[in-house]
Amino acid sequence: MTDTINDTSTGTPTAANPDEGNERVSLIEYPSDFPIKIMGPTHEHFAHTMIEVVQQFDPGFDAATIELRPSAKGNYLGLTVTVRATSREQLDGLYLALSSHAMVKVVL
Repeated sequence: MTDTINDTSTGTPTAANPDEGNERVSLIEYPSDFPIKIMGPTHEHFAHTMIEVVQQFDPGFDAATIELRPSAKGNYLGLTVTVRATSREQLDGLYLALSSHAMVKVVL
């Protein structure tokens, strides 16, 4: 594991030893449960489709744990899925797959 220090000019964590290359520092400890919010237009298959995408990256994801929140006018649906994050690469891939999906407007 790389020791980190905060860059005093930006407050951004950086590698304590600059000779350690371009290794990206993660503030998330793996494995951990990680909530992701997904928003898109209300569609009868939206939740099911997002569950299928999530399960590609977290096969153990339990669809029964999904939280659904319709917008005030019912035009949009917000989902919160909590995945078991095992690596930064897994989360990056999941965010990319979700944010590039045609049914998705926002991923947080």
